[in-house]
Amino acid sequence: MPNEKSAYAQAGVDIEAGNRSVELIKAAVHSTHGPEVIGGVGSFGGLFSAAKLKDMSDPILVASTDGVGTKVMLAAQSGRYAGVGKDIVNHCINDILVQGARPMFFMDYFASSKLDPEVVAEVVTGMAEACREAGCTLLGGETAEMPGVYAENHFDVVGTIIGAVDRSKVLPLPIIQPGDLLVGLASSGPHTNGYSLIRSVFAGVSLEMVFQELGGPLANILLEPHRNYLPVLDAALNAGIPKGLAHITGGGFFDNIPRILPLGCGATLLKDSWEVPSLFELIQAKGEIDRAEMYHVFNMGVGMVAVVAPEQLEDFQTSVSEQTWVIGEVTTGEGVDLE
Repeated sequence: MPNEKSAYAQAGVDIEAGNRSVELIKAAVHSTHGPEVIGGVGSFGGLFSAAKLKDMSDPILVASTDGVGTKVMLAAQSGRYAGVGKDIVNHCINDILVQGARPMFFMDYFASSKLDPEVVAEVVTGMAEACREAGCTLLGGETAEMPGVYAENHFDVVGTIIGAVDRSKVLPLPIIQPGDLLVGLASSGPHTNGYSLIRSVFAGVSLEMVFQELGGPLANILLEPHRNYLPVLDAALNAGIPKGLAHITGGGFFDNIPRILPLGCGATLLKDSWEVPSLFELIQAKGEIDRAEMYHVFNMGVGMVAVVAPEQLEDFQTSVSEQTWVIGEVTTGEGVDLE
């Protein structure tokens, strides 16, 4: 076994730290495993039974990869890591949910200049918790120690998710048309987007600073995990009500809503149709940011938008166990107009 004087250790890579990280996360990872998982943690590849796909008439696999972005810098600064584990899982779940898919399994990648096994364990424990809540398996992943690539005390988190949907239920449906309503669901904060701008706006401000309008330390608000919309939308999706879903991530409303609209359709967004959370008002005021740019960078308190036929609005809102807002409608033309 290499000792602390090994050439690799002197080059900045501690193999034993990687091994300890694996040992610390085994229980959390195993807690997400059901009978679909074949073998355990530590294999070269994760084995997952696809037998349940036989229940679908024409199963389609849906895959997505994403990262947490510079939110990880705030996590490192505050020493709070579990939330970014939840962030990456829930972000990926939402990205395939907008195509109607339910998650099957998730795989992660954690990289830093120097592995801290306890930090890795906290991040992966957050991932495991989010996976359990979504009925998703944390099948495997990778930890990498790369001195010289990452700055000291910095790290990155990336995830890949695989889900499935029957071809007949793939979203968006081709029947979206002018007059359909845009219905917004609340976000839990900025989610995982706009954090480079957020860090710029609050540069030099302590993360423990309490702004009266926020009602708590800045870190608590900024590190609130990205929410998972699967539980709240499950009934509506099973009933076939939404014609489409838009996850309001990077690019805000202007870039994400058009992604699900057919050729010849645009959207009108009514910016006064919901109450924008105080955090976004504070960011805009403190950063002296143009209002339109705010809607191009942030979710402004609406993290998911459903396209619903007017005659099905009541059914949709009844199926969703929380407040929603009609925030606009599909129009002819292209792009998003902010009114």
